Amino acid sequence: MGSTRGRAARESLLAVVAYDTVAKLLLAQEEESMAMQKIRKVIRTGILVGLVAVATVVAGAKDGHAQENQLGFGTDLGFISGTSDGTVFALGFNLDYYLAQAFSVGPMLLLAPAGDLTEVAVAGVARFHIPLGAIRIVPFTGLGFVHADLDRGSGAGRVDESDTSHYIPLGVTAEFPLNSNLALASTLIINLHDLDLKPGVVEDDASVALLFGIRFEP
Repeated sequence: MGSTRGRAARESLLAVVAYDTVAKLLLAQEEESMAMQKIRKVIRTGILVGLVAVATVVAGAKDGHAQENQLGFGTDLGFISGTSDGTVFALGFNLDYYLAQAFSVGPMLLLAPAGDLTEVAVAGVARFHIPLGAIRIVPFTGLGFVHADLDRGSGAGRVDESDTSHYIPLGVTAEFPLNSNLALASTLIINLHDLDLKPGVVEDDASVALLFGIRFEP
């Protein structure tokens, strides 16, 4: 009799453990699925923005002499350090309208599409293009806004917060021309903002981005 009760108790305990394990696995799969959906959405947005920018450049190039040799485009990848989620992967896009040979203005987009932190920064930027021998130094600054969404952890300790702030990029690009219209680029950006995601999360008022990419120039 006692042996039967003990076996029944063990079976009940194993059933509880198995149920708890399956529930945890299902929860982990659901959280992973939500994270992947968010990543895919942001990546699609970045690709769409990039395609729109490329289409704008192509349309400008075909728009007669009024637009000839005035538009440039750049794309980058790298990382941002010092965010609320530490160091994250980043994508960058920029479009330049040249008002003079050494001065351009245009939009800049910086994306952090992966990990627990999703961050999108958009700014209008002014750039000075300074030739120095075999390279060009391009300091720039601008003003815009940044939106951050932090979804980290699970259960009682989960952090799911978002915030939007002003955005001031201070940066410099070193361009290494391959020909008259194409150059490799290395960019360092100090990102100034005031993101407040949650009490207890490290204050996010500045970060540093290091990016590598290419430039299509007039």
